[in-house]
Amino acid sequence: TTPARQLVATAIIGAAVIGYLVRKTPESRTRLESLSQMASTLGELSETDAAVVAKLLAKPATRGVSRHV
Repeated sequence: TTPARQLVATAIIGAAVIGYLVRKTPESRTRLESLSQMASTLGELSETDAAVVAKLLAKPATRGVSRHV
């Protein structure tokens, strides 16, 4: 079974991911980066979850992209 601490870390990181995907602000990005780094340092973030966060953060944040030509 998955330890409770890892589940809590996953829930917190998941909330930060959703916040970043919705807001796309520098603050939400920094929160996601900080939380994922802390969880990784504590050994509470799986390699798979860390890869998902890294892939998300590798993409540039685009919000409200205009499609007018």
